[in-house]
Amino acid sequence: MWFVESSSSGFAAGLERGAWAPYMAGMQLSQPLERGRLVQRYKRFFADVQMDDGRAITAHCPNPGAMLGLNTPGMPCWLSRSDAPNRKLPQTLELVEADGGLVGVNTMHPNRLTAEALAEDLIPEVSGYADVRREVRYGANSRVDFLLTSPDRPPCFLEVKNVHLSRGGGLAEFPDCVAARSLKHLRELGREVEDGARAVMLFVVQRTDCDQFDTARDLDPAYAAGLIEAAGRGVEILCYGCDIDCDAIRIARPIPWRGAAESR
Repeated sequence: MWFVESSSSGFAAGLERGAWAPYMAGMQLSQPLERGRLVQRYKRFFADVQMDDGRAITAHCPNPGAMLGLNTPGMPCWLSRSDAPNRKLPQTLELVEADGGLVGVNTMHPNRLTAEALAEDLIPEVSGYADVRREVRYGANSRVDFLLTSPDRPPCFLEVKNVHLSRGGGLAEFPDCVAARSLKHLRELGREVEDGARAVMLFVVQRTDCDQFDTARDLDPAYAAGLIEAAGRGVEILCYGCDIDCDAIRIARPIPWRGAAESR
């Protein structure tokens, strides 16, 4: 399978603009990760961290959500570092330790993980397509994360969401705050199905301690209802968990969606 950039927004895999090339297996984290403890996360994109070597730093927090259960002061965390001269904050918050395991909090990673998994046919439900385009315009001023095409089948619109919330019981939940934009994506996927295409909503769980998935109905009831409605319109709902360590993150296993029965 081959990947090609579809817009001027850039190829998130880090390839040259417009170039055709295979996405290499293994989403390696920048090494070495540095360990510390979270002091506070604030203004969504900032995290103060006390490093194990005694430094006090402010890192970029690449997560616009509420990060419920993952922003407690004192939590062990791991940071990557960039030497790019245009970076105001060289360090990036990548992982936190919660409930005895590592949790990926970088919301940029699920699309990269999905690209890796598509290239390696690790998600059988969406394997076998000849071409994959990223960030393709569709719907009402939106971009789909992946558009999968082959001459012998309808196009497949694949949307990806990051999941890192768990409030116990091995249950991964999405979203962790009101997600109006994500609800808009669900409705647009439903319209693509009605127009004859295939549409898939993929939830990537950046945790190792969850074996079930569901929507957080108390946090965003509209999205919970919207997911059931989308599934009823023919949008396929997939959820995959990850293997995570301080070297790499990989999509590893399917996780069942609790709400599947309600959509039938």
